[in-house]
Amino acid sequence: MKHARRNSILLLALLPALGGCLRTTRSVMKTHPPDQVLTSSLDQVVKSTSDRYNSIKTLKASVEMQASTGGGKQGKVVDYTSFNGYILIRKPGDFHFLGLLPAIHTRMIDMVTNGQTFTLVIPPKSRAVTGSNTITTPSKNPLENLRPDMFTDSLLIQSAKPEELVSMTSDDRIYQPDPTKKYIVDEPEYEFGIYRPVQNSQELKTQRVIHIGRSTLLPYQQDIYDEKGQLVTVANYSDYKMFGDTTFASKITIRRPLDEITLNMTITELSVNQPLEDDQFEAPKIPASYSVERLP
Repeated sequence: MKHARRNSILLLALLPALGGCLRTTRSVMKTHPPDQVLTSSLDQVVKSTSDRYNSIKTLKASVEMQASTGGGKQGKVVDYTSFNGYILIRKPGDFHFLGLLPAIHTRMIDMVTNGQTFTLVIPPKSRAVTGSNTITTPSKNPLENLRPDMFTDSLLIQSAKPEELVSMTSDDRIYQPDPTKKYIVDEPEYEFGIYRPVQNSQELKTQRVIHIGRSTLLPYQQDIYDEKGQLVTVANYSDYKMFGDTTFASKITIRRPLDEITLNMTITELSVNQPLEDDQFEAPKIPASYSVERLP
């Protein structure tokens, strides 16, 4: 006790001396709070996330897309020319993505799934790929690991299922709304975690973590994990706009950390809950001259 008291007195005696030490002051960009900070409970977050997901039965979007591959593992990044395309979604499992070649606007990539299997046709390379929506053995070619679920899970954020557990924590995020302006926002956020209980175990498997900005109570990021607990997809959402009666992020970035693939998507037109016909989800025909790879 005497030693502790003696040390405390010594520290107090040193404080005035520290004021005379040499020091430097650095300028940093000042952060600003958002115009408003909203509050929500976990139950409200679960309900609002479910309501947004359940309110959309079909989706049709015109998009501008730009892809990049590579990163630290490869020691390089390859940026591909941006292109236009269309996305069709019809619950529960129908999906159609059509990408057009820049300038000439003919088919560059055509991907369709019924929720179980997919067909991908690449006309410029006279190549096609078919297989299951679930990756059993990852390919060394990261582009071959892309599946329709990556798009649908990123575009339509699901809430917790009845058998899943949830949590919510609070934190802050610091971001720059406009890269051309020196204005930094420090925004409180909620982190909405969704977990799957492991049978006969105390373990929980993380399924998704949804990051919600409290200035709007809208998601700005979603982290998606696989069965091994690996982070497989990070989707970022920004520039929310009104498309008819629907509030939707017009800029979505989909990043696949393990595959080192990034897709930057800008939605230019969006309509929801409009009728979509069966023929809009027919698998593209594969010409006999194409090389076909059949994945598990």
